[in-house]
Amino acid sequence: MYKQCIFILLYLLLYVHGDEHNHKYEQHEEVVLWMNTVGPYDNRQETYAYFSLPFCVGTKQGISHYHETLTEQLQGVELEFSGYDIQFRDDTPQTEVCMVELNEEKLKAFVYAVKNQYWYQMYIDDLPIWGVVGKEEDKKYYIYTHKKLDIGYNGNQIVDVTLTSEHKEQLTLGAKIKFTYEVNWRASDVKFKNRFDKYLDPNFFQHRIHWFSIFNSFMMVIFLVGLVSMILIRTLRKDYARYSKDEEMDDLERDLGNEYGWKQVHGDVFRPAAYNTMFSSLIGTGYQLTLVVLCVTIFAIMGELYTERGSMLSTAIFVYAATAPVNGYFGGSLYARMGGKRWIRQMLISAFLVPSLVCGTAFLVNFIAIYYHASRAIPFSTMLVVTSICIFVILPLTLVGSVVGRNLDGQPDYPCRVNAVPRPIPEKKWFMEPIIIILLGGVLPFGSIFIEMYFIFTSFWAYKIYYVYGFMLLVFVILIVVTVSVTIVCIYFLLNSEDYRWQWTSFLAAGSTSIYVYLYSFYYFFFKTKMYGLFQTAFYFGYMALFSLALGIICGTVGYIGTTVFVRKIYSNVKID
Repeated sequence: MYKQCIFILLYLLLYVHGDEHNHKYEQHEEVVLWMNTVGPYDNRQETYAYFSLPFCVGTKQGISHYHETLTEQLQGVELEFSGYDIQFRDDTPQTEVCMVELNEEKLKAFVYAVKNQYWYQMYIDDLPIWGVVGKEEDKKYYIYTHKKLDIGYNGNQIVDVTLTSEHKEQLTLGAKIKFTYEVNWRASDVKFKNRFDKYLDPNFFQHRIHWFSIFNSFMMVIFLVGLVSMILIRTLRKDYARYSKDEEMDDLERDLGNEYGWKQVHGDVFRPAAYNTMFSSLIGTGYQLTLVVLCVTIFAIMGELYTERGSMLSTAIFVYAATAPVNGYFGGSLYARMGGKRWIRQMLISAFLVPSLVCGTAFLVNFIAIYYHASRAIPFSTMLVVTSICIFVILPLTLVGSVVGRNLDGQPDYPCRVNAVPRPIPEKKWFMEPIIIILLGGVLPFGSIFIEMYFIFTSFWAYKIYYVYGFMLLVFVILIVVTVSVTIVCIYFLLNSEDYRWQWTSFLAAGSTSIYVYLYSFYYFFFKTKMYGLFQTAFYFGYMALFSLALGIICGTVGYIGTTVFVRKIYSNVKID
């Protein structure tokens, strides 16, 4: 059984990283043109297999290699061989692919595609190529029948591909449409490492608005951190002075005095959080997701992952699986410090919290995709592979981390003892209630990132390739600093009103940023896109909910960590009888 598990693990890793093509060709060597997907321009994620339209395959029957990775299947990549006979540096004159006679069914399919502005995508040597199916003129529908490929090469590598769609043919019943292609090779000075630059849009991503938003967020951080530091240091100094004076009073004077403030809840502030199983699982997951975002962003900066098809998602899957011990360690140790006894249950929730949410959402969207026959439908075999990764990789690593965390960092070491009987929480102003603090806590963190959200949304939901991961890393650091600062202030006011329920409040106040991100996604959908239809709407709001939830878990964890340090610090500096 052990050998079988090792075999499955090695297979999965090879399956995720299975593309061995080295992008180097010899003279006259086969070059494969892959047909990918076709779909409406305004609904980028609504894609169908290229040959779902009545296009035809070229005369060439077989190819020497074929690679399809797990991430390509998850992303809805439908690579199908075009049948075009293309050799490296050999020009191909206009060549007939096939002749299609338009019966009623084929005519209806092509007309529908032209009316809805269908575009198709192809790949040559991992370089994407886009073309339009046809166009509408004077209420007549035309289809482009000729594909002209101009391929640039530098040495033995392909560095540029340009597609020109030519020869309009009117779509009429009974018409015989002849599809043709030609290939022209030309030497190019473009270096292989720079061949993806033509697909980037520096005028969009490096616009002055983008730079200004980064600068504005950075200034917000400086102002906020300075303001928080000044207020808390000054206020805490007064608190310490008042509490020191209280220590000099006798018991009668202290009883007659008007005691209030955060010191009064020292016997309850380190009481375990309610629903500690779920709370510790969320914190452990937050540690893992934060590390995944940092690692993938750094890898994207160093390795330009956006240039390889599926590499970003495959890297994220690999990093997420590899960092599972982090989840188990921090979640398990926190659960042990809170006195939790059902640690196996907690470990299982930690291990499967994010995968179950992702798979559940994908499963629901998959039903709609299958109904529409869209390429986004995930094959059953791919579902089995993902399930196997969760069971044979993520679960054991989470178990190891949980056991280590419970043994190394599972003993409570609070600066104050916890009272046996909880202190009653006094009435307070309405704006000091936890629900108000939670809703207000996410406003400033969202304000520091909402401009970047626009660029990220546009890159995913429109035809833009996101490549400014340096900006993303900077904005992520800014988000962390702002979240920690705001959460500390919120919890200080909460404790000062003698409400010791700070663990969940700190997590939810910081995590409420996700509420505003999800609300912003509604604005973006209705005012910045032209998406339509059940499939696209379900796909958009389903995966935006996942994105917002993951961001909320990250922000909530960061806010809780910062607040924990703050709370332990202030109570360790006060003499408690």
